[in-house]
Amino acid sequence: MSAGSSLRDPESREIPGLERILLASEGRPIPEAAVRRVVALACARATVHVFSIARVHGVSLGLPNPGLLPTKREWQQQRDIVATAVKQLRRRGLEAEGQVVGTRKSTKRIIQQATIMKCQAIVMSADPDRNVLVGDLLWSQEPQRVRRRAKLPVYLVLGDDD
Repeated sequence: MSAGSSLRDPESREIPGLERILLASEGRPIPEAAVRRVVALACARATVHVFSIARVHGVSLGLPNPGLLPTKREWQQQRDIVATAVKQLRRRGLEAEGQVVGTRKSTKRIIQQATIMKCQAIVMSADPDRNVLVGDLLWSQEPQRVRRRAKLPVYLVLGDDD
């Protein structure tokens, strides 16, 4: 599978002309290949919602703990990731907006956001698939969890082929 290719039915299920797309990240930078995939799927009047997760690392005794919340620097990194993707999409003529949220449950939050925004597809950058048993323990396999749990098409983009 080449870099930048979809990991889920690459050509046969691609539906160009979508009006609402969620370009999501579990915290990793959004590569140019993911932006290109969104542009390929979108119709001329499409709206793209760029969504990124600032990772909350857990709780302490069932209560939020300030030491486990994202730092100011981590929040800013996520805002920069979103702003860059929004700028790239707007440069290509698409309407785009962005948002960053903090959560421990990024899979649930990404799918929830796609539902709230009435998106027709989710596009995410991803690492290669791992064994499900090992992959369930790795944060880097979050896009695969989104793909398994979402009820709408999820296009995973492998790396950046620039």
